[in-house]
Amino acid sequence: MSELNSKNITVFANFLNRLAKDMTKLYYSKLNKPFKVDNKLKGKGYDPVTTADRAFEKFIRSKIKKKFPTHEIIGEEFGYKKTKSDFTWIIDPIDGTRSFVVGNPTWSNLISLNYNGNPVVGLANFPKLKKYYLNTSRKIAYVVENGKRRKISVNKKASFSNMKVSGAFHGWLSLKKQSKIPKLLKLMQFPCNDALSYVHLCEGKIDVVMQCQNKIWDIHPLIPIIKASGGIATTWKNESANKAGNVLISANKSIHKKILELLKPALR
Repeated sequence: MSELNSKNITVFANFLNRLAKDMTKLYYSKLNKPFKVDNKLKGKGYDPVTTADRAFEKFIRSKIKKKFPTHEIIGEEFGYKKTKSDFTWIIDPIDGTRSFVVGNPTWSNLISLNYNGNPVVGLANFPKLKKYYLNTSRKIAYVVENGKRRKISVNKKASFSNMKVSGAFHGWLSLKKQSKIPKLLKLMQFPCNDALSYVHLCEGKIDVVMQCQNKIWDIHPLIPIIKASGGIATTWKNESANKAGNVLISANKSIHKKILELLKPALR
């Protein structure tokens, strides 16, 4: 597979569909037990990693290597396996490690398949919630729960006057900058629960999600699902969300445009 087409998108989606089930089985058979936590920042902040993060990533990498041995891989915990392929797998073995550490079930396994740097197929697997989200084409995404697959879509009736807004700045947006966007802060009335908030937008349960300082493995796996369900994804500067960093996800262009305007003072 040297080029991307609808046929091999299906191959990749089928691979991720199987992998979601395998990762959940792995969790309940081997990883649902006490674990060790390390701080990657070592006194300069807090960025936890657990033995489960590393075990998940090793497992995912082994599955990819077996099925697609020539593809590149970028993972949060074990770095970059560089090849000459145009295909790259992006892995966040546990998105929401803090949630994992304290027992919050919103953590997930995030994986995307990128072609020439662009995310085309994404998976968000939630082992504790026993469901996963996956796009099977550029225009169709599903949630699979209790063995049943359901097509998902953003809330097409969402408007600025009735939208549900979720956001989290994780200490990255200073209080001074937050003071410049009081109107937007008042709109943020729903909690942000790791990747679960993004897929809730894809289901029409939330209409806007904004976060700071995403890495590519935090957002690339979600971009194909967001777009396939009808959502809009950019940075706060209205650039491609592929750049990661501060991201804004909305149910439609009208809402997105207005939120971008409200965010501008925080960028100055």
